[in-house]
Amino acid sequence: MTSVPATKHYRMSIIRSMHDMGKNAWDTLLQAADQQTPFLAFEFLDALHASKSASAETGWRMAYLSLWDDQQLVAALPLYEKAHSYGEYVFDWSWANAYHQHGLQYYPKLLSAIPFTPVAGNRLLALNAAARQQLIDELLQLQDQGGFSSSHILFPTLTEAEQLQRAGFLLRQGVQFHWSNQNYLHFDDYLASLDQKKRKNIRAERRKVAEAGVSFKHFSGEEIDHAAWLFFKRCYDNTYAEHHSSPYLNLDFFLRIGKDMPQNLHLILAIKENQTIAASLLIHDEINLYGRYWGAVEHVPCLHFETAYYQAIEFCIAKKIRTFEGGAQGEHKMARGFLPRKTYSVHYLSEPAFADAVARFLERETNGIEAYVNELNDRTPFRTNYQTKLTYGIEKM
Repeated sequence: MTSVPATKHYRMSIIRSMHDMGKNAWDTLLQAADQQTPFLAFEFLDALHASKSASAETGWRMAYLSLWDDQQLVAALPLYEKAHSYGEYVFDWSWANAYHQHGLQYYPKLLSAIPFTPVAGNRLLALNAAARQQLIDELLQLQDQGGFSSSHILFPTLTEAEQLQRAGFLLRQGVQFHWSNQNYLHFDDYLASLDQKKRKNIRAERRKVAEAGVSFKHFSGEEIDHAAWLFFKRCYDNTYAEHHSSPYLNLDFFLRIGKDMPQNLHLILAIKENQTIAASLLIHDEINLYGRYWGAVEHVPCLHFETAYYQAIEFCIAKKIRTFEGGAQGEHKMARGFLPRKTYSVHYLSEPAFADAVARFLERETNGIEAYVNELNDRTPFRTNYQTKLTYGIEKM
């Protein structure tokens, strides 16, 4: 009779600093797991922490779960001990209020996410299935032993979400709007794919900006100088001020990514009468473009659409970038050729009564999301005879 070897149990460690993890170990894990995205890059995460944008002082205490085979990093889960729910883009304030009303503490909670970044991607970074399962087990053990109310994993891939659901997590769905490059040759080629009304409206919006005397300059990461970063930060801060809130990211963060990962950055500046009046910062790799931050110091009708969307679409077409993710929410993006995509999050609550209540809520919410996506599908911005593949949900990875 052949014996079956026991599943290997890796050494677990909680990492409080990216430099304790080590850049070489992190980069090797990402490369082996084929997860080299800008937002998982050592430089991006380290900039968030070193700049104190995401820190214990701002309610994001780093507690990355890591698994080691001797000196080799075989798995990791970006994880934070959260003292609030700001900067997450998956809203659970009502759950926290319900806990409070019943005399229970919702915070601190455990959160796996890229801070302030509603972009889907792998969270369970692992070299093999056994290490991935151990990450889940270690997370639940940490929640139980650390006195945390709950664990939340935001914007994982669908494959990860389904695995976590099998482990007892509650699945939640959301919707974002993404633009897909159908091998367009130029912007007018893209416009030709839209129905007449949408095409006419976009041309009218672009004409308003041009008639206001606004022009645009594009800068790749290494071309963005200190003065440009200062102006961009002014625009970024102004966007938050207009919404009566405080910016999440400080200047140090932007200067760090500008220095350490310029190959992933693209800045668009809007200029009127020799004065820079707006800015849009994009993060990208060879396949995907992510619209991240926008702001203006002067109001011009339709300037937001031109700076944050149309200029970015032209960049995608020129660089043959496949997908443009326009950020969280924004049904208005559909009129500009963006289509709905499902996003996912998973949640594990310790209190059985609250877990049951949240499960019932999510069942109702999921039905609403399905109906919403179906309604959006009926309002496609593309011509009826234009063949566009609609996919709802992030591809399994």
